[in-house]
Amino acid sequence: MEEEADETQYWLEVLEESNLINSSRIETIKKEVNEIVSIVVASIKTARKNENRKSIN
Repeated sequence: MEEEADETQYWLEVLEESNLINSSRIETIKKEVNEIVSIVVASIKTARKNENRKSIN
């Protein structure tokens, strides 16, 4: 999922540079994508930490 979000960010930058979509709208979407990436990364870290705890016990 993280890779897909990164790719989304790339394409949003392409759209922004091409002026095909209003920059303010793209900024809103980019912020949402950044939030999603942060949530996914935190979830992955938590899942790995929990998996490591299970392995130790």
